[in-house]
Amino acid sequence: MKTAYAIKFTGQAYKHLEAISRRDRNLILDAIREQLPQTPDEETRNRKLLRDNPVADWELRVGQYRLFYDVDGANRVVRVLAVGRKERNRLIIGGQEVVL
Repeated sequence: MKTAYAIKFTGQAYKHLEAISRRDRNLILDAIREQLPQTPDEETRNRKLLRDNPVADWELRVGQYRLFYDVDGANRVVRVLAVGRKERNRLIIGGQEVVL
């Protein structure tokens, strides 16, 4: 069995998480623990590879939240870059609307 991927948060992603309610933050952290340590680079119903995205290569959907991350397969590290909230057709990251 392969070693699990280490999950690392950028300072910016950590700030995004802190701005979220404790309940929602725990849902996001549970989803990360469940879905990213073993196969973060495989598409599933809630994970997808993004095309030409300025934020990150991958997206994990957790309810109304979107977690953006990159995978370093050689070093077995998942780097969480941003956490945002989807509001209808808008994505809000760090209080700013982001166009993907």
